[in-house]
Amino acid sequence: MDSDFTPAKRPAGSLQAKLDTLPETPKPDTKTFQTPEEAAAVDDIDQSAGLAEEVSNGLSLDDTANNQKPPKSPRDWRALLKLHWPPGKKEWTIAAVVVLLGGLGIFLLTHHSKPVAIVKPAIVKPKPAPKPTTVPSTLTGLPVDPSVNQRPVTGVMIENSDQARPQSGLGQAGVVFEAVAEGGITRFLALYQDTAPANVGPIRSARPYYIQWALGFNAAYAHVGGSPDALADIKSLGVRDLDEFANGGSYHRSASRPAPHNVYTAISTLNQLEATKGFTASTYTGFARKTAAPSKQPTAGNIGLVLSGSDYNVHYSYVAATNSYNRSEGGAPQTDANTSQQISPKVVVAMIIPKSQGALDASGAYYSNYAVVGSGPVYVFQDGAATVGTWTKSSPTSQITFTDASNQPIKLIPGQAWLSAISPGNLSYSP
Repeated sequence: MDSDFTPAKRPAGSLQAKLDTLPETPKPDTKTFQTPEEAAAVDDIDQSAGLAEEVSNGLSLDDTANNQKPPKSPRDWRALLKLHWPPGKKEWTIAAVVVLLGGLGIFLLTHHSKPVAIVKPAIVKPKPAPKPTTVPSTLTGLPVDPSVNQRPVTGVMIENSDQARPQSGLGQAGVVFEAVAEGGITRFLALYQDTAPANVGPIRSARPYYIQWALGFNAAYAHVGGSPDALADIKSLGVRDLDEFANGGSYHRSASRPAPHNVYTAISTLNQLEATKGFTASTYTGFARKTAAPSKQPTAGNIGLVLSGSDYNVHYSYVAATNSYNRSEGGAPQTDANTSQQISPKVVVAMIIPKSQGALDASGAYYSNYAVVGSGPVYVFQDGAATVGTWTKSSPTSQITFTDASNQPIKLIPGQAWLSAISPGNLSYSP
């Protein structure tokens, strides 16, 4: 009976649970109106987004629902490349990517790439022969700078009396001529072009034969007065005159020597004087030259020259080590006051030249006359040997030359040459 009054049981669950069991009522379509183009763009964007999600997850929407991998559509990648106008989000995205990639490519090309080096085959050109830095001196044959041969030759008359010894500058001359001036006293004509000693002298007066020897070298001529014949020849022959009487400022007198044995000069001072007179160069033909070839067994190691008395006679001794001849005069070594060294020329030339007496000088001594224009026997000593030949001077202004028995030039070795005028029979030599 009691059961008749028991309350009836209510269904389990809430109202929400009952509502969940009811079928879902479709929602009304809330999309707004779209043009065909907008609809297509939306579809493309939806497809791109879906495709991107598929790519990122490796699954399609259907695969997600069915947990299966559907076959890939061959048209999916073409949909990505399909562009529309006006540009939408996809087009702007693609444009931005293209710009970004293009800028990156330009940056890499301009900042990180290096041009490919083109290697060309090397062309080997032959090196030109180096130009010689020296040339033979016209005066001495020694190697000198080419400018040396453009200098004027300067001739200086140097005294040889007892009061004049030792002289200054004789050892530095390129060529020296020796002969008797008067009264048996010898005198020297020293020629300079390669060198310029600062002290040369003592200087004395001119003589005709020295003038003619100097003219063969187109030399300016430094002297202190001269014999009447010499002064006349200076004018008539057009000598480049540097007479101390007319150019006293270019000479000086030494307090260590008594007059008239105290007149000196410097070659550089004479060169300045020559420049003022226009004597800027000398045109002449130097001696023929050859290479030195010292004799292993000298045949002319000792040479004796008789010039006048015993105080002026000369002796030469050959020195193989230097291939030169040490000079002695009056029985003693002849030295240069500038260097205190014995004079030692490379070449000794003995010219047989007729000598005669000229006019009397102021002291009552006879001036010497030498017939230096013409020809005669010559003995050339060099390399420890002697060559016999002929000297020739065709005119007062021509150069003196030496030829052998075959009428070929006797070539001299480079260096100082000392030329002496002697009478016949006044020469001797031996090994």
